[in-house]
Amino acid sequence: MSLFENPIGLDGFEFVEFSAPEKGLLEPVFTAMGFTLIARHRSKDVQLWRQGSINLITNYEPRSPAAYFAAEHGASACGMGWRVKDAAKAYAMAVERGAEPVEVHTGPMELRLPAIRGIGGSIIYLIDRYEDDNGGLSIYDIDFVYEPGVDRHPKGAGFQIIDHLTHNVYGGRMAHWASFYERIFNFREIRYFDIKGEYTGLTSKAMTAPDGKIRIPLNEEGKAGGGQIEEFLRAYNGEGIQHIALLCDDLIAAWDKLHALGVPMMTAPPATYYEMLDERLPGHGEPVAELQARGILLDGSTEDGDPRLLLQIFAQPQIGPVFFEFIQRKKDEGFGEGNFTALFESIERDQVQRGLLTKEEPA
Repeated sequence: MSLFENPIGLDGFEFVEFSAPEKGLLEPVFTAMGFTLIARHRSKDVQLWRQGSINLITNYEPRSPAAYFAAEHGASACGMGWRVKDAAKAYAMAVERGAEPVEVHTGPMELRLPAIRGIGGSIIYLIDRYEDDNGGLSIYDIDFVYEPGVDRHPKGAGFQIIDHLTHNVYGGRMAHWASFYERIFNFREIRYFDIKGEYTGLTSKAMTAPDGKIRIPLNEEGKAGGGQIEEFLRAYNGEGIQHIALLCDDLIAAWDKLHALGVPMMTAPPATYYEMLDERLPGHGEPVAELQARGILLDGSTEDGDPRLLLQIFAQPQIGPVFFEFIQRKKDEGFGEGNFTALFESIERDQVQRGLLTKEEPA
């Protein structure tokens, strides 16, 4: 059910497309997260990796938009496919609303995938052939050949759908990309937060599509500069998809599987972060020792005795500066913004406990 008017007929993510200057970098990253290679394109050097209902595409086709994108950005997320009710109508309306059309080359007997230009020159494909309750053929049933004997919906590490993905944008460009998604697709802003650390900061505007399934936070470097967004833009050689968040029902169990598969996680927060959880989220009911042992973050609210929680953890970047987030939602629909402030506070408290932060007495 649409949250508001849905003129393009959006219906969630169909896939995220990746490319790299050479093979061998993307595949071990996907395998370690529990994805399985389940199909190959009939005529192009394109593969489909899947876990649950999450589709990741690797595209190494020479002289393709993906190849040119990888030549500029290195290993990267070069496109995404969005489900729509009617691709031809959605494409026509998007172009009428100001989207830049993209011509995607197709071979004989292949589906034409209407597409428009997205963040940093990436591509947004509009897909109306996808698996649903009606049992229709998907784009993979038509253009791909499935690997023999493979489970077409592997459970992997337990992740089911793409929850959201983020864009990092140049300073002053957040309004441009927010307007792009509002004008073309009728997105709306659902969160805005301004995080300030002692040295750096960032602002983030979270946008959601009218279907409620496609959510895209836009991140911009804080005024002081020199922070994580600026570092990404320099490493990526431009704006683009910073991370992709994958949703599961049990993050502790999923973490254990990821750990066994060898996924490197970002540095865990200090012990003081977990010492502060009961103070920050009284009555949350989560096993703090289990979370701490895995470095899992907890955010949300527990007002009125009704916990609304988000569990999250981040993998280290392995596809250039692009990385993955792993989350579990327990009625909380945020993006973990509370953790930013909590992490800054916990690090400061840890420094005080270790004697690194003290007030000097006047002489």
